Amino acid sequence: MAVVLPAVVEELLSEMAAAVQESARIPDEYLLSLKFLFGSSATQALDLVDRQSITLISSPSGRHVYQVLGSSGKTYTCLASCHYCSCPAFAFSVLRKSDSILCKHLLAVYLSQVMRTCQQLSVSDKQLTDILLMEKKQEA
Repeated sequence: MAVVLPAVVEELLSEMAAAVQESARIPDEYLLSLKFLFGSSATQALDLVDRQSITLISSPSGRHVYQVLGSSGKTYTCLASCHYCSCPAFAFSVLRKSDSILCKHLLAVYLSQVMRTCQQLSVSDKQLTDILLMEKKQEA
């Protein structure tokens, strides 16, 4: 079963992608909607996108993860397919308290997809496994 974002978020991201494809920019009304839905996380996520902090890491088997270089300098792993981020804010605000839909890192991943500004890195399956295992060791 696929995990989906709330319909309003899916619709906003879809409309933003269409606007970027048409005019290579995000109209102000969509930026205001982002701010309304995500508060200060929207601005922080856009800053991460502007700084090109998001990297899509792909392997030959078709597996992929995103890594986001956070504002603190720490790198977080995001799985867009299941809306997961390894940052503490995701664990606390999204999973534990349920007072946020996404953390700024995951929002930055979705925005970089919309804006087509994601860095790309191809690695072997073993290297991708090592990246994920390294993340797990850092969490422990």
